[in-house]
Formats: sequence, C-alpha cells, structure tokens
Amino acid sequence: MPHITLNSDEPGIRGLFRFRPETALPLNELAEVLLCGESTLSRGERELIGAYVSALNACRFCYSTHAAIAAVQLGEDLVLVEKVRADVNRAPISDKLKALLAIAGAVQESGQKVSEQHVTTAKEAGATDLEIHDTVLIAAAFCMFNRYVDGLDTFAPDDPAVYAARAQRTDGYLAVLADSLRLG
Repeated sequence: MPHITLNSDEPGIRGLFRFRPETALPLNELAEVLLCGESTLSRGERELIGAYVSALNACRFCYSTHAAIAAVQLGEDLVLVEKVRADVNRAPISDKLKALLAIAGAVQESGQKVSEQHVTTAKEAGATDLEIHDTVLIAAAFCMFNRYVDGLDTFAPDDPAVYAARAQRTDGYLAVLADSLRLG
C-alpha cells in the first residue's frame, strides 16, 4: 500500500506520474534525453546503467523495469543483466562498460565517491567525456527515481511479464507517458 492515496492503481513511478502529472513531463523528458537521445552509448547500455543503479538501491520496480528494457535493447535476455547485477567485473560486457558501471556504482554511494581513478580507468577503456558525464547523470537520476518510487512505497508487480510487456515499447519515455495519461 503506498504511503499516500494515489488516483491510480498503476505500479511504481507510473502511478506517481498519474498522481502528479505536472512533474511527470520534466522527469520523462530527462529520461528521454538520457536513455533514448543521441549518444555513443547504446540505449541498452544506458538502460543497463539505470538497472544496475536500481539494483544497488534495491528498488525492485525500477530494476525490474529497466532490466527488462536493457535486455530487449541489448538483444539479450535477462541472464546478462543478472550477471551484471551479480558481479559486474565478471559479466561478459566490455571493459568500457565495466568502468562506466563502476562510476555509476560510486555515484550511487555518493557523488564524492567518484575518483580520478574511476575516470582514468574509464578513459583508458575508451570512454569519452560525454559518456562519463551521462553515466554520472543517469546514475544520479536513477537514485532520485528509485527514492521517489520507494519513498512513497509504490506497488511493484511480482509478475515478470508486466515488465517484459513494457520493455517491448521502443518509442521512448515521452510516448509511453502520453499513452498512460491519455488512457487514464
């Protein structure tokens, strides 16, 4: 049961967006730019960063949602995402992505935990300044999203099919928001 009375039975952040739609648009615009906009990181890699941070924050709704999206966008199944969650250093991903996930993990603890060594390692693995910037911002944004969802104790479905169905949408966060608000 959420801590506040929501005007929707939609799970997680979607119910919160319906409760306060004036905040939904700017938050979804941020997600759209960070996760779907132009980038040298693939959409799947960026979704994986969000899923990883959500796992570190133990936000079940956000992890399940973005793990499913990352798997679809990477052309993989959830096994790869679970391997990253379990042990990023042993996961079958590029050294660059491992270094960026280390930065994301440091941000999840505290922005001040990102060290010069984190940045140097990422650059040596081929990360650009923009990729490092976006990784930090994705991680920081997901910390906010995770705390928003869990701070109000929103509902997170147990059925993986709910998350898999959302993951099939490839038209971005603003289109999903528009559909959600239109259907409500």
